[in-house]
Amino acid sequence: MSAVRSKICGITRIEDALAAVEAGADAIGFVFYAKSPRAVTFAQARAIIKALPPFVTTVGLFVNASRCELGEILDAVPLDLLQFHGDETADECESWNRPYIKALRVKAGDDIAAACNAFPSASGILLDAYVEGVPGGTGEAFDWSLIPQGLSKPIILAGGLTPDNVAEAITRTRPYAVDVSGGVEASKGIKDHAKIQAFIKAVRDVTAG
Repeated sequence: MSAVRSKICGITRIEDALAAVEAGADAIGFVFYAKSPRAVTFAQARAIIKALPPFVTTVGLFVNASRCELGEILDAVPLDLLQFHGDETADECESWNRPYIKALRVKAGDDIAAACNAFPSASGILLDAYVEGVPGGTGEAFDWSLIPQGLSKPIILAGGLTPDNVAEAITRTRPYAVDVSGGVEASKGIKDHAKIQAFIKAVRDVTAG
């Protein structure tokens, strides 16, 4: 099986970011959504990114952000990749001329292939659990059997992943990458370094087997 990349999202502290990188994370995610318990300020995100070594992808998560708000963040914070988690259209995502991934909240009956095809310029599609009224970060898993084979974009699997279930998730869905936040936390926004290490080890072990 090809190597699967790991993203640790909802980072709010420098020590947690460095622990994720030390464990082997490929990407670090920052939540720019005020309603999230994992939301960060411009200053927090800048300070964390400044502390990172090279070759770690920095990702900013947005939920229906206004052009003014998103523009201010992009001017202030050096992000490598944008992650749109709201109702953004393909045109809105493309308008920033930055690499981006689009999150889809999966539920039974969805045409995931068509939804992927609706974002032809996306670098990848993130699949998360659908929970009424909540854009993401719920810690809920979804039925992985809903994911069809042969999708047009690299798939990032999210939603309820933990060190205990990520190997099974990868075996069943063969994603390009996995994305975790709550599954490696001590409390909301505060990461458990041992859980991060266990999560990334499980990802590497299953793909090396």
